[in-house]
Amino acid sequence: MRIAFMGTPDFALPTLKALAASSHDVVAVYSQPPAPAGRGKKERPSPVHAWAESQSIPVYTPKSMRDAAAQAEFAALDLDVAVVVAYGQILPQAVLDAPKHGCVNVHASLLPRWRGAAPIHRAVMAGDTQTGVCIMQMEAGLDTGPVLMRAETDIAPTDTTLSLHDRLSAMGGALIVEAVEGLVASSLKAEPQADEGVTYAHKIDKAEAKVDWSADASAVDRLVRGLFPFPGAWTLVDGERLKLLAGSVEAGSGDAGTALDDALLVACGSGAYRIDRAQRAGKGAMDREELLRGFSVPKGTRFE
Repeated sequence: MRIAFMGTPDFALPTLKALAASSHDVVAVYSQPPAPAGRGKKERPSPVHAWAESQSIPVYTPKSMRDAAAQAEFAALDLDVAVVVAYGQILPQAVLDAPKHGCVNVHASLLPRWRGAAPIHRAVMAGDTQTGVCIMQMEAGLDTGPVLMRAETDIAPTDTTLSLHDRLSAMGGALIVEAVEGLVASSLKAEPQADEGVTYAHKIDKAEAKVDWSADASAVDRLVRGLFPFPGAWTLVDGERLKLLAGSVEAGSGDAGTALDDALLVACGSGAYRIDRAQRAGKGAMDREELLRGFSVPKGTRFE
């Protein structure tokens, strides 16, 4: 098969690598244009772009696939199928229709739950006990297409968006070759998504990242795990912003947002949350003991 791959971040790499290692021909990779990064703000190619170039696979970085010239260039590739993983653009119908067998997408949820931009964050933040990946035939709607293959995984009480990201990314790579071969051979039947249970994983808003200490301690824990490593849950301590990286739910009660001891146990609306790892503004991540050596937070301190 002649395949084009469309993806941008690290999450997409296992799928691209699986296709490149298969007997099929990845004739082109599409990725978002290089973006300024680092202190010098030099333009840096995306992880997918950089890896494809290292393998001598042609890379295309159009600003928009709605551009007529970009669509013509894509159609001229004479593709059997295109595989899309976190590309970062909504594909117009002309692009979806160009490959002989259309486009398939690797999506990090058990559709129809968590359609949209941030399915891993939302699953952790909501307290879901299970998630997975779906290989979906793409159509014009947002993650509405029929599903070719799916795989499930439990969400452990200690899972973060990072740990789940890595697991689901690998799961997508393990499924993709079988999925596209089954699609082209008509040996896989695409199952329409159920009408019930639809939820949307909206992009994380910066305002959501501030900890609400009046919430249940388990909700605070889910927020911290769901926003790790990015964008990171945060709180204010004596006016200083503190990014919370890890912690645990403990017994305890008091005025919400008040330190219950000298070791970062904070009262919540119900229960308490122990901060185990955090990051002060302008400094590196630190475990609790290291943090407290230079940052006294005595009992009674208010967290806002």
